[in-house]
Amino acid sequence: MVKLIQGERVGKDGQLRVSSLVAIFDKAKEKILLTRRRDNGRWCLPGGGIEPGESAAEGAIRETLEEVGLDVRVKRLVGIYSSPDHLLVYQSGHKFQYVSMLFEVEVTGGKLSHSDEVSENKFFSEAEISTINVMEHQVQRIYDAFAQQEAAFIR
Repeated sequence: MVKLIQGERVGKDGQLRVSSLVAIFDKAKEKILLTRRRDNGRWCLPGGGIEPGESAAEGAIRETLEEVGLDVRVKRLVGIYSSPDHLLVYQSGHKFQYVSMLFEVEVTGGKLSHSDEVSENKFFSEAEISTINVMEHQVQRIYDAFAQQEAAFIR
């Protein structure tokens, strides 16, 4: 189970962790792919922690393949997110303040599937995002991806 704690500078109670997330759009760019986490049943963008020895883009590519079975190519950086007011607490007791990079990617192969972290995948329109149970810290990131802004967001 992953729980988000929000509050002024709560990130100081955890460790810093760097992650890469991906925005995968349908062909019309009207819907974005979200995954439902097995541990808490909530929706989020595909992605996860960058491993030692890999770049942010390589982490995004690996995590996408592991979580949803798709091969992707990074197209652009959507934004960098590093709120000290967010702390993710895992069932194991680990606590992290994430520094996350969100990349828009293009699917180059593979087959959309589930994993031991993901129970469901679905494409949602921008309007549908407010009607589903999305992890709070990811809502702004999803809207930033839909904005299709040329310059990266820094949040």
